[in-house]
Amino acid sequence: MSGIRGKNTKPEHVVRKALFAAGFRFRLHRRDLPGVPDILLPGLRVAIFVHGCFWHRHRKCLYAKMPTTRSDFWREKLEGNESRDRKNVEALLAFGWRVLVVWECATRKNATGLSDALVEWIQGNELYGEMAGTLSHLTK
Repeated sequence: MSGIRGKNTKPEHVVRKALFAAGFRFRLHRRDLPGVPDILLPGLRVAIFVHGCFWHRHRKCLYAKMPTTRSDFWREKLEGNESRDRKNVEALLAFGWRVLVVWECATRKNATGLSDALVEWIQGNELYGEMAGTLSHLTK
């Protein structure tokens, strides 16, 4: 697990590239905010987390399969990640930030669709959203 990167992952790069192409300028990994969001649009008070489907336990995603070996360890580890994610989102919302979670599966195909969906969500007024898979659903 020590070889798993927590910052500057390929899905993060895909999201950054889409945001930059859409004309947004952003900050990365602000350590003074809960959960150290991957991408921030400070002027718009938008925090974006780019979550790996396995590590953050994306429900009903083919990339988020539970390992069959050491299942007790993995269940505890992944449930802890989910719990921490919820607390971080709640804290950011309490501080007046809007929060978007972009799942790894949303970055794998259709970069144009991702860019359009990002722009639509950022220009909207939802406090919380998720982008996954086909990008066809945004969760409130």
